[in-house]
Amino acid sequence: MSKKFDSLPGTIRSLRADWLDLSTEQRFPIIGAVVAELSGKIATWISLYRRPAEKIRGPKWMWFLLTFVNGIGPTLYWSFGRKK
Repeated sequence: MSKKFDSLPGTIRSLRADWLDLSTEQRFPIIGAVVAELSGKIATWISLYRRPAEKIRGPKWMWFLLTFVNGIGPTLYWSFGRKK
């Protein structure tokens, strides 16, 4: 096995410890941002699936890949990707 995977369990433990160190008031905005990001991506994927290619600017595959850019992918699709 490669040595680069040796630190993975420690990294996961470290992330969990960092999360547990946060207060409840600090966790809520993070959870809200994650829910908003996932909601935007899912809504974009559903729209891409249902909308005909003629009503989308550019290829569907490009918009699908762009949704993986956190924070701006779905926003760009909803702002510029759809033809009215």
